[in-house]
Order: sequence, then C-alpha cells, then structure tokens
Amino acid sequence: MTATNNMVSGLRSLVATLAQGFLHITHSGFALLGVAVAIIAITLTARPDLRQAGEAQLMDWLQARQETLVVPAEDLQEPSERALAVNPKELPQEQARVAYWLSRKYRVAPEPLGLLVAEAYEIGTRAKLDPTLILAVMAIESRFNPFAQSPVGAQGLMQVITRVHTDKYESLGGQLAAFDPVSNLRVGVKVLQDCIARAGSVQGGLAYYVGASDPQNDGGYAEKVLAEHYRLRQVASTGRAVLPAQTVAVPTLATQIPAKASATATPPEQGASATIQGQKVALLSATGL
Repeated sequence: MTATNNMVSGLRSLVATLAQGFLHITHSGFALLGVAVAIIAITLTARPDLRQAGEAQLMDWLQARQETLVVPAEDLQEPSERALAVNPKELPQEQARVAYWLSRKYRVAPEPLGLLVAEAYEIGTRAKLDPTLILAVMAIESRFNPFAQSPVGAQGLMQVITRVHTDKYESLGGQLAAFDPVSNLRVGVKVLQDCIARAGSVQGGLAYYVGASDPQNDGGYAEKVLAEHYRLRQVASTGRAVLPAQTVAVPTLATQIPAKASATATPPEQGASATIQGQKVALLSATGL
C-alpha cells in the first residue's frame, strides 16, 4: 500500500514539475516575442526609411497577389501597351479566312478584325467556347462597331450593358473600358459563358444573353447568331460560307421558332438589335449577372 502511495505521489510531482516547466517556457517565449516586437517597433520608429521600404514591398506583394487571383496576368495589359491591329496574313490560315470574310461582309478594315479574330480564338479556347460563336455574337450585336450603343446602355462590340456589369470592368480600367474592343470582348465572353452555363445549352444561353427567358420569345436572336456561327465555321474550314441561310441546320441546338423570325443572310440593323437589348436589363438584373 505504501509503495502504491509513493508511486502516485511521484507521478503527481512529475506532472507538477512538467506543468511548471511548460508554463515557464511559454512565459519566457512570450516575453522574448514581446521584446522582439518592441525592438522592431523602436527600429521602425527611428528609421522611417526602413518602414517605408517595408510597406512598399508589402503593398507590391499584395497587389501582385490580388491581380493573380482576379485575372490572368496577360489580361491585365493596358490597351496602350498592346497592338491595335494585326495583319490577317500573319494569322493561322483558319483565322485569316474568317478575318478576310468578315472584313468584306461588314466593310471593316481587315487589320483591326485580324486582332479581334485572334483574340476571339485565344479567349474562346480558355473559356471553352467556339471562337466563331463569339464572333457571330459580335456580328449580330454590333456589326463590329466598337463604339455602338443602344438606347438602354448596351455598349461596344458585344453590346454588354455596362452599368449591369460594372464589376467585370474593374480589373480592366473601369467602365470606359467598354469602348476598348478587346476589353469589351473579354467581358462579353464572360457574360455569354455565364448565360450558357445557367441555361445549360448554347441556344438557351443566347436567349438569356439577349434578355429573353427562352429561345421561343427571343425575336429570332438565337437563330440569327447560330446561322452566322454556322457560316463562320464553314468559312474557317473551307473559305466559303454556305448559302442560302435558310438551309442552315444545327441539330443539337435546334428549336421550334416561328418562320417569320427565321435567320437572314444580312444581320439585323442596329435599331432592331437595340430593341431586343431592351429586354436584357430586366433579365440580367433578375439573374444577378
């Protein structure tokens, strides 16, 4: 019995000793940390140059970190730092065909179109969207006029409603970036990508993009875009568009649309596009895009 009591007493003494040692070490550690912080504070107070240098390095690191999280580094290039046009002859054959064909059809200089085609292919690859679909949206929305604006505030190549998507322009320089063709293209692709993801299909996404609840009441918008998309795919592969447009069939995206809203070889005039755009504000606001 005595041996047991002695063992218990010894264990208690050991635990007490270990606890006291831990508390002592912890107390000493906090004391050392406090002394280190005090020394650093005194040093920074006495040497403003060191403090300023440290703050500058910290801000640079935070800014670089934020830019990496928000958008790829290549997308942060200022408009003044990148080319405004590209000679289509310098592009891959497929892209050159599309650029020259769009230039003839929409009476736009081939060099600025060459840049837009190249950007559409690059961004489309990253966003997993067919580049010719992106170009078709631009064709129907603005006829490649980067300064187009509808009565409801849809602006630029992709006719994005700037006031609804202000947040998407923040990393690109603000709302005025809507009139920079490449910036507008990037924001428009993001909106289109969100619409397609929400609808679950390209045709449904196009209806959401223009402001309709489904392709049945989008005024023929989705059909027009898909018809132009089909033509551009043919141009990219063969250099020629398939005509007439009424023979175009896209089986995986087809829906029943009234004959009076069928696609035409000529994209709608700006006034018609603006009328359709009037529906976009309510839908995009309601869906939170």
